[in-house]
This record gives sequence, C-alpha cells and structure tokens, in this order.
Amino acid sequence: MISSRRYAAARVRGALAIHERVRALRLPADHYASGWLALLPAPPPSRRLTGDGRADVVVVGAGFTGLAAARRLAEHRPDWRIVVLEAQRVGSGASGRNSGFVVDVGHYDHRLGVEGNRRLARLARAGIAHLRGLVMSGHGIDCAWTERGRLHGAASDAGMRSLEAFRAGLEMMDEPCEWLDAAAMTAITGTLHYRAGIRTPGSVLVQPAALVRGLAAALPENVELCEETRVRRIRRGKTFRVETDTGALMAARVLLATNGYTPALGFLRRQVFPMCTFGSLTRTLTTDEHAALGGETEWGLVSEARMGSTVRRTRDGRILIRNTALYARGLGITERTRADVRAIHRRAFLARFPALGQVELQHTWAGVMGMSQNGVQFFGRIARDLFAAAGYNGVGVAMGTISGSLLADLVVGADSLLLADMQALPQPSWIPPEPLLGAGVRATLARLGAREAEEV
Repeated sequence: MISSRRYAAARVRGALAIHERVRALRLPADHYASGWLALLPAPPPSRRLTGDGRADVVVVGAGFTGLAAARRLAEHRPDWRIVVLEAQRVGSGASGRNSGFVVDVGHYDHRLGVEGNRRLARLARAGIAHLRGLVMSGHGIDCAWTERGRLHGAASDAGMRSLEAFRAGLEMMDEPCEWLDAAAMTAITGTLHYRAGIRTPGSVLVQPAALVRGLAAALPENVELCEETRVRRIRRGKTFRVETDTGALMAARVLLATNGYTPALGFLRRQVFPMCTFGSLTRTLTTDEHAALGGETEWGLVSEARMGSTVRRTRDGRILIRNTALYARGLGITERTRADVRAIHRRAFLARFPALGQVELQHTWAGVMGMSQNGVQFFGRIARDLFAAAGYNGVGVAMGTISGSLLADLVVGADSLLLADMQALPQPSWIPPEPLLGAGVRATLARLGAREAEEV
C-alpha cells in the first residue's frame, strides 16, 4: 500500500490530467434486459442529444444518483439549463438491475465504528425519505413500494457467525431488530433452508426499474433528459466539452453519476472498480404453488454471508434469486456466462423451494456494481467543477439518491448536516492497477466462494 501523502499527490496528478482530454472507453451493449424492465410496458420514444449546444450543468447517468442530482440542482437553480445524458434507456442500467432493496442499515462495518455506521444510516434514511416523498406525492410512480423491512438470513456456520456479528453491531448502534429462529424464518419464507435470521424494519422493497423510470418521468421542467446518448469524450478547456455520438455540450460543470461505469469513463480508476452480479426471476406462481409454498406473500432476504443468495418473493407472485459475482474489467458478459449463472440460480432456487421444481426461471440478467476496497463510496470534487459520486458497494438505491442530492448541494455551496455527514465518511482506499487488481479480486471471490458455498 502507498502512503496517504503519496496517494493524495497521485490523486491530484490524476485530476489535473483531465484538464487536457479524457477519452471514454466504449461501454458494452445491453444485450438483454433485466427481468424488472421486461415486466414493464415499452417506454415512449427516447429523446437524444443532437447537434451542439450549451448547458449550465451536464449530469452523466440517469440512475438514482443522476436523477436526484438533477432534481436538486433544478430546485437550487431554476434558471439553469440542466441536461442529463443517459447511455441507454432509463432503467436499463444498474438502477433497474438490482434486487429492489432500498436499504437503511446494511452490514455493520467495524472499520467505521459506531458513529460512522450511524452516519451511514442517517444518510440512507434521508435517501429513503426523499424517494418516499416522490412516490407518495402524486407523481404516479407505481413501483410496488413496500415498507416490510429486510430479512438477513443464515444457512451455515459461516452465516451464523456473520449474523451474530451483525446483531452485535445493531445493538451497539441502538438499532431495532428482531431475532428469528429457524421456525420463524420458515413461517415467513416458506423454506426450511435458514437456521436463523434477523429482521430490520427500516428497509423498503420496490420494483427498481419501475421506480427509476417513474423518477425520470417526474423530473422538473428545467431538466432535459437525453437517453441513448453515450458520452464518448470529456474535454477540459475554459469549460467542459462533453462529446457524444450525436452531439456535444459545452458546460461549466459536469457531474458523474455512473457508479460502476465511472472507471470506464476514465475517472476514479484507483478508487472504484466494477463487479458484475446476476439475478433471475421466475414466472408468476400459480394459486396452488403459492399455497404449497406457504409463508408471507411478500418479503426480501439477504444472506449475511457475503457470497450467499439474495431471495425475494415479489408482490406479483414471483421468486427472485440473486447470487454470483464476477470481476469483469471490460463490463461485458457472454451468453455462456449467463447460462452458467442461470444454472447456479436454479440450484439455489431448488435448494430453498424443492416443491417448486416445475417453476422455471423466466429472466436472467447481469448488473454492474461500483465497488471499493474498503467498502465506502467516493463522494465529492474530482477537479474544479467536476464532481462524482460512485462506488456504493451494492446498496446504491438509498445511498445513490442522497448522494446525488448532496452532490448538487456541494455544487452550489449549500451546507447541511447531511452534507457534513457525507463529507465525514472516509474516501475509498487506493486500489492497484491491472493485472494486480483483477488477480486480487478474483482470488478474494474464490476464497469467499469456497468458504461460503453452503450459503449459495
């Protein structure tokens, strides 16, 4: 590891490099939609950026972070021209590919201490409150918003140790939680798979693609959303020139809200790296299958073992299985990889619900997460008038939302207690270049996979 002084100097040199020119790497095509997106009606035709123009702010990325940043900027500066550039359609990226948990308290991080973990919870709850206000305010965002909390399950010795550590962390934070024995877990989930669990009450379940698409439709009038507009290059002179396939914008300020894709755009390569995770959704269960399964009709569960499966029973009667993480530097996933992961999901599904062997997995997809070595996100200014928030480590719905809103506050100089909370968090630690990064990530995944195989 390099010293903090050398790291700071290297970060400054990297920031100064953008004053010349940054060429974005080509991002992969979206070969198959997430199951969440496939269940929604087709969106109206997209609006793309055409020709050259000017903007006061360009926001790159129309996920939870970018949409929250644009909305907050519009509130601060109603006279500004704010343009959001999205490479795909809204909901096609990571914001529509996650498991649909809006998390208030994730996994207790001993490196942050009690106050650091409380700070994270305050920020996440502010993100949840922001989203709740928009969903409930008459914008017509039908996203299956459900305030049922989140289950944390354990199915092995390793999972039980992690679950006990999580309970200890919650107790230190004075956070409410409910310990569930094996019988209680079966009564909720309908499966005998789990030895114990914890229910935390503050998290929310959603249909994530419906939520992010609804947020985009409810943007203020002075925000222009351009979809299918892929940023290719960002040049820096007296102002920024953001170049796309179909046009360019001169802008005084640029906000990067691209999470795991940020390194592919040429930024934060020594702080954030992309990881691909995978999800599958079954078809809708029949009335008889629901009866055979038993348990509650809607719930969401994460494994306390890091390589374990996330499982949801959705409001529309489907089962979600999410597991398997791959380091994919190029961000592309082959059809062979998807088929292999689908088989892993099938085994995980049958291990939990053997009586539902006739239920097929209808959709399987990949999603890109932004990760950091020390489990914290990047937030702040990369260089003059260039800002970013990225690296949510798998809990990006609430944290991405509040990060985008606070990034807008930072741009206009609006202080708040929440911004102070965000700025008090540590920044991501330095990560090595390739091939060391890829080798290290793959070795860590292999070690965790071998240790926690029972949890999958």
